[in-house]
Amino acid sequence: MAVIDFNNVSKSFGEGTHATPVLKDIDLKVQEGEFLVILGFSGTGKTTLINLMAGLEMPTAGSVTYQGKPITEPGRERGVIFQNYSLMPWLTVEGNVRLAVDTVFPGMPRAEKAAKVAHYVQMVGLSHAATRRPAELSGGMRQRVNVARALAMSPEVLLLDEPLSALDALTRANLAEEIEKIWEADKKTCVLITNDVDEAILLADRIIALNPDGTLSDEFKVDIARPRDRSAMNHDERFKALRAQVTQYLMEVGIEAKPEGTRVLPEVTPIHGVPQAVKDAQQGLIDERFLDFSQLHKVYATPKGPLTVVEDFNLKMDRGEFISLIGHSGCGKSTVLTMAAGLNEISKGAIKLDGRHVEGADPERAVVFQSPSLFPWLTARENCAVGVDKVYPKASRAERQDVVEYYLERVGLGNAMDKPASEMSNGMKQRVGIARAFALSPKLLLLDEPFGMLDSLTRWELQEVLMEVWDRTKVTAICVTHDVDEAILLADRVVMMTNGPQATIGKIVDVDLPRPRTRKALLEHPDYYDYRAQVLDFLEEYEHGAKPKPKADAPRAIAAE
Repeated sequence: MAVIDFNNVSKSFGEGTHATPVLKDIDLKVQEGEFLVILGFSGTGKTTLINLMAGLEMPTAGSVTYQGKPITEPGRERGVIFQNYSLMPWLTVEGNVRLAVDTVFPGMPRAEKAAKVAHYVQMVGLSHAATRRPAELSGGMRQRVNVARALAMSPEVLLLDEPLSALDALTRANLAEEIEKIWEADKKTCVLITNDVDEAILLADRIIALNPDGTLSDEFKVDIARPRDRSAMNHDERFKALRAQVTQYLMEVGIEAKPEGTRVLPEVTPIHGVPQAVKDAQQGLIDERFLDFSQLHKVYATPKGPLTVVEDFNLKMDRGEFISLIGHSGCGKSTVLTMAAGLNEISKGAIKLDGRHVEGADPERAVVFQSPSLFPWLTARENCAVGVDKVYPKASRAERQDVVEYYLERVGLGNAMDKPASEMSNGMKQRVGIARAFALSPKLLLLDEPFGMLDSLTRWELQEVLMEVWDRTKVTAICVTHDVDEAILLADRVVMMTNGPQATIGKIVDVDLPRPRTRKALLEHPDYYDYRAQVLDFLEEYEHGAKPKPKADAPRAIAAE
C-alpha cells in the first residue's frame, strides 16, 4: 500500500464561473521510504500539491489518503518544511526546535526532550550556534533550523516545499547533500518540491514533472548509485542523459515559442555625454581593449583598519565580448561590477571604457540588478522610457517610442506594455529591466545576478531572451552570476574570482561553443561538460574559504594578456 495516494484529484480555487483550476486528474502513489521529487514551473500548483499531502488544503474532486485513510487535517506524521523559515525571532536555535518538541510530545520527560532537541540540532550541524537567535544566523543556517524542527517532530513522511530556493548556490548544494544524508540515516519517506533539475537528480529515486495545465508527466527513474557527488556526476553519462531528457521535457511543455516581433528598430543614434571634440577624434569605437580593468583595487575603511575587498584585478575585454564573472559569495564580483558602472568609487587602479576613464554613473553603462527596481506606479512602457529621452535627444517622440516598444516586444511583453509594474510577476519585472537596459543602447551592459530571484525555469526562459536580444545588438557585456550553467551558456569567457577579502582573478576559461546558443544545443555539445567541470573544480577548490596559492601558470598573467 502506498503511504500517500492521490486518486483522480483535482483542485480549483473560487466557485462557479470564477473557479480557477490548479490541479487536474492527479493520480499519484508515494511509496514508503522513497525520495520523490516533483519538478515544475512557478504557478503550476506544486505548493497546492504538497498542501494536499499535508492536509492544509482539501481536494475539489477525488481523494487524498495517508496509509489508506482520508487526509482531512494536518498531522504530526507528515512534517512540512516550507520555503520561508517561519522561526520565532525571540527564541534561540535550541528554543525553536524545543517549541516543536513541546507541542508534539507534551508528556515526554524533560531530559528526553533535551536529548531529542540536541540530537537534531547536531544532525543539521548547528550545535555551535544552539544559543543564537534567527537574526544572528545566515539564510542557510535558518533553513537548517527549519529542517531540525521538522525532524524533531518524528514525522513518518517529510514534505519539503522548495526549502532551498531562497539560498545561494553553494549553500543550497551543501544543504541538499545534508538532506540526502538525513534521509539515508532515517529512511523517511520524502517528497521534495523543487524547480532545480540538478537538485532533483541528486536527491530523487524518481522525478515527476508538474505540467503547466496542472497534470502530471510520466515519471523519470533515477538509477544512479548513492551517494551522488556533485562533481563526480558531471562525468557520469547516465546523469548527463537524464539531465538532458528532463530539461528538454520541461522546456517543451513550459517554454512556448515566442512569436517573432513585428516592430522595426529606428535608425537613431544614442548620445552618451561624450564631448563633441572627443567624439570626432575617436571616429568610432575601439575594438580591442574596449573595456580595460587595470590593477583595480577596492579598499573599505573599517574600525579595525583598511579592508581590501578586491585586489589587483586585471582584465581586458574586446568590443562585443560577453564575460561571465563567477565566484563564491563575498568574493567581490558585485563590487567589480558597481565600480565598472561608476556607482562605487575606485580605490586604486583604473577602468577605461572606449578609451575614457569611468567616472560616475552614465547611461552608456546600463545596469540590470537582481531586483529590477521599477517604479511601481508606471507601466512597462513608461518604466522602459525612463532615460531614453536623455539618450536620444535628437530623435523624434515617435522614434523614441519605437525604441521602447521594440525592446519590450523582444523580451516577450508585446501584449503587456501598458501593465503597471505593481501588477507584474518577478519574471515580468525583470523582462522590463532587461528591455530598459537595451533601450539605452549602452556601450557596456552590466548584469548583476539578473535572474537570481527567479525560479530555474523562468530563468532559462529569460536567459534565452537575453541571448536573443544580445545576439542582435552584440553589446559588450559582463554578467555576475553564481550559476555555473548560466555562466557557460552566456559567455565568451568565464572569469573566476578567488575568495575575499583580497579577491582577484583566479582562472579564466575561454568558452569556444557556437553561437547563437540554446540550452538544448549546449547540453548535447561534446565539450559542454568539460567546460562545466573546469568551473566546478575551481569553485570546489575555493569552497571552504581556502585561498590556494597561485599555480605556476600565474592566473593574473592570464588575465592581463
